[in-house]
Amino acid sequence: MKIGIDMMGGDYAPLEAVKGIALYLSGHTVPVELFLIGDQPQIEALLAEHQVPADHLRVIHAEQVIDMHEHPTRALKEKQKSSIAIGFHLLASGKMDAFISAGNTGAMLVGALFSIKAIEGVIRPTISTIIPRMNGGTGLLLDVGLNADCKPEQLNQFAIMGSVYAQLILGIEKPKVGLMNVGEEEGKGNLLAQATYPLLKENKHIDFIGNIEGRDVLTDKADVMVCEGFTGNIILKLAESLYEIAQAQNLHNPYFDRFNFEIYGGTPVLGVAKPVIIGHGISGATAFMNMIHLSQQMIEKDVMKKMKEELS
Repeated sequence: MKIGIDMMGGDYAPLEAVKGIALYLSGHTVPVELFLIGDQPQIEALLAEHQVPADHLRVIHAEQVIDMHEHPTRALKEKQKSSIAIGFHLLASGKMDAFISAGNTGAMLVGALFSIKAIEGVIRPTISTIIPRMNGGTGLLLDVGLNADCKPEQLNQFAIMGSVYAQLILGIEKPKVGLMNVGEEEGKGNLLAQATYPLLKENKHIDFIGNIEGRDVLTDKADVMVCEGFTGNIILKLAESLYEIAQAQNLHNPYFDRFNFEIYGGTPVLGVAKPVIIGHGISGATAFMNMIHLSQQMIEKDVMKKMKEELS
Protein backbone atom coordinates (compact mmCIF):
# COMPACT_ATOMS: atom_id res chain seq x y z
CA MET A 1 0.00 0.00 0.00
CA LYS A 2 1.53 3.30 -1.14
CA ILE A 3 0.10 6.69 -0.12
CA GLY A 4 1.39 9.97 -1.51
CA ILE A 5 1.41 13.21 0.48
CA ASP A 6 1.81 16.70 -0.93
CA MET A 7 4.24 18.01 1.68
CA MET A 8 4.10 21.59 0.39
CA GLY A 9 0.31 22.04 0.47
CA GLY A 10 -1.35 24.06 3.22
CA ASP A 11 -0.60 27.14 5.28
CA TYR A 12 1.71 25.26 7.66
CA ALA A 13 3.56 23.06 5.20
CA PRO A 14 5.74 21.13 5.41
CA LEU A 15 6.07 21.19 9.24
CA GLU A 16 2.54 20.07 10.11
CA ALA A 17 2.65 17.34 7.45
CA VAL A 18 5.86 15.96 9.01
CA LYS A 19 4.31 16.08 12.48
CA GLY A 20 1.20 14.35 11.16
CA ILE A 21 3.31 11.58 9.62
CA ALA A 22 5.07 11.12 12.96
CA LEU A 23 1.70 10.81 14.71
CA TYR A 24 0.47 8.29 12.16
CA LEU A 25 3.58 6.12 12.35
CA SER A 26 3.49 6.12 16.15
CA GLY A 27 -0.02 4.67 16.22
CA HIS A 28 -0.22 2.38 13.18
CA THR A 29 1.54 -0.90 12.52
CA VAL A 30 0.05 -1.60 9.08
CA PRO A 31 2.88 -1.68 6.51
CA VAL A 32 2.19 1.47 4.52
CA GLU A 33 4.79 3.15 2.33
CA LEU A 34 4.47 6.94 2.36
CA PHE A 35 5.67 9.01 -0.60
CA LEU A 36 6.57 12.48 0.66
CA ILE A 37 6.49 14.86 -2.31
CA GLY A 38 8.06 18.29 -1.98
CA ASP A 39 11.27 20.19 -1.19
CA GLN A 40 13.58 17.28 -0.34
CA PRO A 41 16.23 19.15 1.74
CA GLN A 42 13.53 20.88 3.79
CA ILE A 43 11.55 17.68 4.32
CA GLU A 44 14.58 15.59 5.29
CA ALA A 45 15.73 18.23 7.77
CA LEU A 46 12.32 18.24 9.47
CA LEU A 47 12.15 14.44 9.52
CA ALA A 48 15.51 14.35 11.29
CA GLU A 49 14.55 17.17 13.68
CA HIS A 50 11.37 15.35 14.73
CA GLN A 51 13.07 11.94 14.76
CA VAL A 52 10.61 10.40 12.34
CA PRO A 53 11.65 6.81 11.48
CA ALA A 54 12.44 6.53 7.78
CA ASP A 55 11.67 2.82 7.34
CA HIS A 56 8.45 3.35 5.39
CA LEU A 57 9.16 6.78 3.91
CA ARG A 58 10.28 7.80 0.45
CA VAL A 59 11.04 11.46 -0.24
CA ILE A 60 10.42 12.59 -3.82
CA HIS A 61 11.78 16.01 -4.70
CA ALA A 62 9.49 18.62 -6.25
CA GLU A 63 11.09 21.91 -7.16
CA GLN A 64 7.82 23.79 -7.68
CA VAL A 65 4.79 24.58 -5.53
CA ILE A 66 1.27 25.51 -6.65
CA ASP A 67 0.26 28.38 -4.40
CA MET A 68 -3.20 28.56 -2.86
CA HIS A 69 -4.45 31.39 -5.06
CA GLU A 70 -3.10 30.27 -8.42
CA HIS A 71 -5.46 29.36 -11.25
CA PRO A 72 -5.85 25.57 -10.93
CA THR A 73 -5.82 24.46 -14.57
CA ARG A 74 -3.10 26.89 -15.63
CA ALA A 75 -0.93 26.07 -12.62
CA LEU A 76 -1.12 22.31 -13.19
CA LYS A 77 -0.25 22.77 -16.85
CA GLU A 78 2.63 25.19 -16.28
CA LYS A 79 4.05 23.67 -13.09
CA GLN A 80 4.68 20.06 -14.08
CA LYS A 81 7.42 19.81 -11.45
CA SER A 82 5.13 20.89 -8.60
CA SER A 83 4.28 18.57 -5.71
CA ILE A 84 0.62 18.29 -6.81
CA ALA A 85 1.45 17.59 -10.46
CA ILE A 86 4.06 14.95 -9.53
CA GLY A 87 1.60 13.39 -7.08
CA PHE A 88 -1.07 12.96 -9.72
CA HIS A 89 1.46 11.60 -12.21
CA LEU A 90 2.52 8.93 -9.70
CA LEU A 91 -1.10 8.12 -8.85
CA ALA A 92 -2.20 7.90 -12.49
CA SER A 93 0.78 5.69 -13.41
CA GLY A 94 -0.03 3.21 -10.64
CA LYS A 95 3.05 3.95 -8.52
CA MET A 96 0.83 5.17 -5.67
CA ASP A 97 -2.57 3.98 -4.43
CA ALA A 98 -3.85 7.27 -2.97
CA PHE A 99 -2.91 10.96 -2.88
CA ILE A 100 -3.37 13.56 -0.12
CA SER A 101 -3.00 17.34 -0.15
CA ALA A 102 -4.01 20.35 1.92
CA GLY A 103 -2.91 22.62 -0.91
CA ASN A 104 -4.74 24.36 -3.74
CA THR A 105 -8.22 22.80 -3.70
CA GLY A 106 -8.96 23.71 -7.30
CA ALA A 107 -5.73 22.10 -8.53
CA MET A 108 -6.53 18.94 -6.57
CA LEU A 109 -10.01 18.77 -8.09
CA VAL A 110 -8.70 19.39 -11.62
CA GLY A 111 -6.06 16.70 -11.12
CA ALA A 112 -8.61 14.24 -9.76
CA LEU A 113 -11.04 14.85 -12.62
CA PHE A 114 -8.58 14.90 -15.53
CA SER A 115 -5.57 12.85 -14.38
CA ILE A 116 -7.33 10.02 -12.55
CA LYS A 117 -10.65 10.11 -14.42
CA ALA A 118 -14.10 9.28 -13.13
CA ILE A 119 -15.35 5.79 -12.34
CA GLU A 120 -17.05 4.37 -15.43
CA GLY A 121 -20.62 5.64 -15.57
CA VAL A 122 -20.18 8.52 -13.13
CA ILE A 123 -21.61 11.74 -14.57
CA ARG A 124 -19.73 14.01 -12.15
CA PRO A 125 -17.66 13.17 -9.06
CA THR A 126 -18.66 14.77 -5.77
CA ILE A 127 -17.22 15.85 -2.43
CA SER A 128 -18.84 15.32 0.96
CA THR A 129 -18.48 16.27 4.60
CA ILE A 130 -19.01 14.44 7.87
CA ILE A 131 -21.80 15.81 10.09
CA PRO A 132 -21.62 14.91 13.82
CA ARG A 133 -24.90 13.74 15.32
CA MET A 134 -26.34 14.38 18.77
CA ASN A 135 -26.51 10.62 19.41
CA GLY A 136 -22.75 10.26 18.99
CA GLY A 137 -22.85 8.97 15.42
CA THR A 138 -21.99 10.68 12.15
CA GLY A 139 -23.84 11.48 8.95
CA LEU A 140 -22.65 12.28 5.45
CA LEU A 141 -23.69 15.36 3.45
CA LEU A 142 -23.01 15.60 -0.28
CA ASP A 143 -22.41 17.54 -2.50
CA VAL A 144 -20.76 20.34 -0.53
CA GLY A 145 -19.44 22.59 -3.26
CA LEU A 146 -17.95 20.75 -6.22
CA ASN A 147 -21.21 20.84 -8.19
CA ALA A 148 -23.15 24.03 -7.47
CA ASP A 149 -25.70 23.14 -10.15
CA CYS A 150 -26.84 19.54 -10.59
CA LYS A 151 -29.17 17.38 -12.60
CA PRO A 152 -31.47 14.83 -10.93
CA GLU A 153 -29.39 11.95 -12.31
CA GLN A 154 -26.30 13.34 -10.57
CA LEU A 155 -28.04 13.52 -7.18
CA ASN A 156 -29.21 9.94 -7.73
CA GLN A 157 -25.58 8.86 -8.21
CA PHE A 158 -24.44 10.91 -5.21
CA ALA A 159 -26.90 8.93 -3.11
CA ILE A 160 -25.37 5.64 -4.25
CA MET A 161 -21.77 6.77 -3.72
CA GLY A 162 -22.63 8.30 -0.36
CA SER A 163 -24.32 5.09 0.75
CA VAL A 164 -21.26 3.01 -0.15
CA TYR A 165 -18.98 5.41 1.70
CA ALA A 166 -21.23 5.50 4.76
CA GLN A 167 -21.36 1.72 4.83
CA LEU A 168 -17.65 0.99 4.34
CA ILE A 169 -15.99 3.97 6.05
CA LEU A 170 -18.54 5.19 8.61
CA GLY A 171 -19.62 1.65 9.50
CA ILE A 172 -23.35 2.17 8.94
CA GLU A 173 -24.77 -1.19 7.86
CA LYS A 174 -27.83 0.12 6.01
CA PRO A 175 -27.50 3.89 5.50
CA LYS A 176 -30.76 5.84 5.34
CA VAL A 177 -30.78 8.34 2.47
CA GLY A 178 -32.64 11.64 2.64
CA LEU A 179 -33.11 14.38 0.05
CA MET A 180 -32.54 17.91 1.40
CA ASN A 181 -35.70 19.91 0.83
CA VAL A 182 -37.96 22.64 2.21
CA GLY A 183 -40.60 20.17 3.38
CA GLU A 184 -41.06 16.48 4.10
CA GLU A 185 -43.93 15.75 1.71
CA GLU A 186 -43.35 14.28 -1.74
CA GLY A 187 -43.81 17.00 -4.35
CA LYS A 188 -42.22 19.71 -2.23
CA GLY A 189 -39.26 21.82 -3.29
CA ASN A 190 -37.82 23.33 -6.43
CA LEU A 191 -37.74 21.68 -9.85
CA LEU A 192 -34.51 19.81 -9.05
CA ALA A 193 -35.88 18.31 -5.82
CA GLN A 194 -39.19 17.38 -7.46
CA ALA A 195 -37.41 15.63 -10.34
CA THR A 196 -34.88 13.88 -8.08
CA TYR A 197 -37.39 12.42 -5.61
CA PRO A 198 -38.86 9.73 -7.94
CA LEU A 199 -35.36 8.64 -9.03
CA LEU A 200 -34.29 8.10 -5.43
CA LYS A 201 -37.60 6.43 -4.61
CA GLU A 202 -37.08 3.87 -7.40
CA ASN A 203 -33.35 3.35 -6.71
CA LYS A 204 -32.88 -0.25 -5.51
CA HIS A 205 -29.29 0.40 -4.39
CA ILE A 206 -30.21 2.74 -1.53
CA ASP A 207 -32.57 2.94 1.46
CA PHE A 208 -34.42 6.15 0.59
CA ILE A 209 -36.55 7.58 3.41
CA GLY A 210 -37.84 10.67 1.59
CA ASN A 211 -37.31 14.39 2.02
CA ILE A 212 -35.49 15.86 5.02
CA GLU A 213 -35.35 19.48 6.19
CA GLY A 214 -32.64 21.71 7.62
CA ARG A 215 -33.70 20.84 11.17
CA ASP A 216 -32.92 17.17 10.46
CA VAL A 217 -29.26 17.69 9.50
CA LEU A 218 -27.90 17.26 13.03
CA THR A 219 -30.28 14.44 13.95
CA ASP A 220 -30.12 10.77 12.97
CA LYS A 221 -33.12 10.93 10.64
CA ALA A 222 -30.94 10.26 7.58
CA ASP A 223 -27.37 8.92 7.41
CA VAL A 224 -26.70 10.21 3.89
CA MET A 225 -28.06 13.65 3.02
CA VAL A 226 -28.15 14.53 -0.67
CA CYS A 227 -28.29 17.99 -2.24
CA GLU A 228 -26.62 20.09 -4.92
CA GLY A 229 -23.33 21.78 -4.00
CA PHE A 230 -24.77 25.28 -3.55
CA THR A 231 -27.02 24.21 -0.67
CA GLY A 232 -24.47 21.74 0.67
CA ASN A 233 -21.71 24.32 0.92
CA ILE A 234 -23.95 26.69 2.87
CA ILE A 235 -24.75 23.89 5.35
CA LEU A 236 -21.05 22.97 5.55
CA LYS A 237 -19.95 26.53 6.35
CA LEU A 238 -22.71 26.85 8.95
CA ALA A 239 -21.57 23.60 10.59
CA GLU A 240 -17.95 24.81 10.62
CA SER A 241 -19.04 28.03 12.32
CA LEU A 242 -20.49 26.07 15.26
CA TYR A 243 -17.01 24.94 16.27
CA GLU A 244 -15.54 28.41 15.72
CA ILE A 245 -18.26 30.01 17.86
CA ALA A 246 -17.78 27.44 20.62
CA GLN A 247 -14.04 28.11 20.63
CA ALA A 248 -14.52 31.89 20.64
CA GLN A 249 -16.94 31.62 23.57
CA ASN A 250 -14.62 29.20 25.40
CA LEU A 251 -17.35 26.54 25.35
CA HIS A 252 -15.82 23.09 25.75
CA ASN A 253 -18.60 20.68 24.92
CA PRO A 254 -17.98 17.11 23.66
CA TYR A 255 -20.57 17.52 20.92
CA PHE A 256 -19.34 20.86 19.59
CA ASP A 257 -15.75 19.60 19.79
CA ARG A 258 -16.70 17.00 17.18
CA PHE A 259 -17.18 19.77 14.63
CA ASN A 260 -13.39 20.23 14.53
CA PHE A 261 -12.53 19.29 10.94
CA GLU A 262 -9.13 17.89 11.97
CA ILE A 263 -10.84 14.87 13.55
CA TYR A 264 -11.98 13.73 10.09
CA GLY A 265 -8.81 14.70 8.19
CA GLY A 266 -10.09 15.74 4.79
CA THR A 267 -12.74 15.05 2.20
CA PRO A 268 -12.35 12.36 -0.47
CA VAL A 269 -13.34 13.03 -4.05
CA LEU A 270 -16.04 10.39 -4.54
CA GLY A 271 -16.53 9.04 -8.04
CA VAL A 272 -12.92 9.02 -9.28
CA ALA A 273 -11.04 5.78 -9.83
CA LYS A 274 -8.53 6.16 -6.97
CA PRO A 275 -8.63 7.78 -3.51
CA VAL A 276 -7.86 11.51 -3.61
CA ILE A 277 -8.16 13.28 -0.26
CA ILE A 278 -8.36 17.07 -0.02
CA GLY A 279 -7.54 18.70 3.30
CA HIS A 280 -8.31 22.15 4.70
CA GLY A 281 -5.68 24.78 3.97
CA ILE A 282 -5.08 25.27 7.69
CA SER A 283 -4.65 21.54 8.37
CA GLY A 284 -2.45 20.67 11.32
CA ALA A 285 -0.73 17.47 12.37
CA THR A 286 -3.94 15.74 13.50
CA ALA A 287 -5.62 16.40 10.16
CA PHE A 288 -2.68 15.00 8.21
CA MET A 289 -2.61 11.90 10.41
CA ASN A 290 -6.32 11.32 9.85
CA MET A 291 -6.05 11.91 6.10
CA ILE A 292 -3.44 9.16 5.89
CA HIS A 293 -5.65 6.89 7.99
CA LEU A 294 -8.67 7.61 5.76
CA SER A 295 -6.64 6.83 2.65
CA GLN A 296 -5.57 3.55 4.21
CA GLN A 297 -9.19 2.64 4.99
CA MET A 298 -10.37 3.46 1.47
CA ILE A 299 -7.63 1.30 -0.05
CA GLU A 300 -8.16 -1.62 2.33
CA LYS A 301 -11.93 -1.65 1.83
CA ASP A 302 -11.69 -1.05 -1.93
CA VAL A 303 -14.29 1.71 -1.76
CA MET A 304 -13.92 2.76 -5.40
CA LYS A 305 -14.47 -0.80 -6.67
CA LYS A 306 -17.64 -1.13 -4.57
CA MET A 307 -18.93 2.20 -5.94
CA LYS A 308 -18.32 1.01 -9.48
CA GLU A 309 -20.25 -2.20 -8.79
CA GLU A 310 -23.22 -0.33 -7.30
CA LEU A 311 -23.31 2.20 -10.14
CA SER A 312 -23.18 -0.38 -12.93
